[in-house]
Amino acid sequence: MRSIYPVLRYPDARAAIDFLRSAFDLTLHELHEGPDGTVRHAQLGYGDDLVMLGTGPAPAVRPADDDYRVYVAVDDIDTHHARARAAGAEIVRPPFDTDYGSRDYVARDPAGLVWSFGTYRP
Repeated sequence: MRSIYPVLRYPDARAAIDFLRSAFDLTLHELHEGPDGTVRHAQLGYGDDLVMLGTGPAPAVRPADDDYRVYVAVDDIDTHHARARAAGAEIVRPPFDTDYGSRDYVARDPAGLVWSFGTYRP
């Protein structure tokens, strides 16, 4: 049973969902719209884990390249990186090996949020 869920806000949550599915291979689990058609709440998954998101203001300040909000453990970092790059993700840091045995990369989504992907599983 999960206990921690990252929650992200996007000015255009529907476009963010499309991007996150295409670039980062997330799957849509749930979508709830408001009366005006905006995304009030959505759940996207990767494996058994979920991130929640909805429509909201863009960050007031563009996060620094190393200020990621979500870390996602993936098995094949190079294939995942190639998919993200092909889908238009801004690659902040291309794949690299860490001193603790992980292979990682960092990307920025179109709303400016920074995501980190790696093979390390805590």
